[in-house]
Amino acid sequence: MRSRLFVKIYLTLIACLAAVAVASGIYWGAAFDDDEGPGWSQRRDRFLAEILPPDADIEETRRLIERVAEGLDADIALYAPDGSLIASGGDGPAPAYRDAEGEGWRKHRGGDAISARLADGRIVAARMDRPWVGGGASPLLYLALIAGVIAAAAYPVVRHMTRRLEALRDGVERFGAGTLSARAPVSGRDEVAAVARSFNAAADRIEKLIASHRSLLANASHELRSPVARLRMAVDMDGAGADEARRREIEDNLAEIDQIVEEILLASRLDHIERLERTERVDLLALTAEEGARHGVDVTGEPAEIMGDARLLTRLARNLMINALKHGGPPVTADVEASGGVVRLSVRDHGPGIPEAERERIFEPFYRPSGRSERAGGWGLGLSLVRQIAGHHGATVRVEPVEGGGSRFVVEFAAAAQ
Repeated sequence: MRSRLFVKIYLTLIACLAAVAVASGIYWGAAFDDDEGPGWSQRRDRFLAEILPPDADIEETRRLIERVAEGLDADIALYAPDGSLIASGGDGPAPAYRDAEGEGWRKHRGGDAISARLADGRIVAARMDRPWVGGGASPLLYLALIAGVIAAAAYPVVRHMTRRLEALRDGVERFGAGTLSARAPVSGRDEVAAVARSFNAAADRIEKLIASHRSLLANASHELRSPVARLRMAVDMDGAGADEARRREIEDNLAEIDQIVEEILLASRLDHIERLERTERVDLLALTAEEGARHGVDVTGEPAEIMGDARLLTRLARNLMINALKHGGPPVTADVEASGGVVRLSVRDHGPGIPEAERERIFEPFYRPSGRSERAGGWGLGLSLVRQIAGHHGATVRVEPVEGGGSRFVVEFAAAAQ
């Protein structure tokens, strides 16, 4: 499952809080432990009861308290149930709590004091500095500890994310400055990586579109130059006396220019649409047969329906037939067949064929093979439009060699659901 950025931030926060909780527990346990847990109380009471039995000799009890006070560097006192002092050791008797419930650590002048009431009612009081406190705990130290733990725990993750965002920004800025080959580094599977992938995909498409448009404009200007030059020559010759052949030449050149402009506009529109504006069930055999009748191409096959734009599919079939008639050799035939959920449209000619090295390049706009004359022209936009239209229909197009000469263009569509 793809990791999300907010999950990372949330888990980072939880980890920081957990680290703060652990550090706080250690800190408070070391600095402010009041030692009043049930385990400590029970052990303390058992210890005092063992060393200070109620029937012990008074002199022995005093000597014991003095030795303990000297060993702990503390003031220790033993009081009778009525509050009278029985024995003490150290600099002076430690104060005892007079109330029956008063047990535990309390602050007194000269140090911290603790009182414990024995089972027979006597009170043991001790006054000393707790060595683990170190002179008292400062709240500022605790706040500094919290800030340090959060900063240490959050820095690696936050720095990692911001570094990737900086790299993404750098790639976007370089692309925006005109370096169309600039891309953002992609690492991880969160939203930052998704944005980087989306940017790279958009940059790839923009770069290809710009390169395609540059090539289109350059080749279109070259292709338009030929009919324009022929028109100029025909007009010049018209002054010497026009005849039917020259007028037909002018009309043909004008029709060629009109066709090139129309194909440029269609190619540009197909470049800028993500999906077809409308789709319907189309009988590919009927559509192909209608175009074949217009251009004198024999069409065979079986009825087969696909989903698509009828106008664009008509243009696809027309361009394949015109290409075969113009650049191949007669006879030109077309066939439609369906099998295994795939509908194939094949257009075959009996011309010289297409060399293997050029079977992909002929789908480029205005591709002209080397050695081809200006009069013969290039492939124009016909086959390029065929590939664009096929792509918008989820189809593939390829050219195959045929035994005995010629070429076969094959377009494969997904059959329409029944």
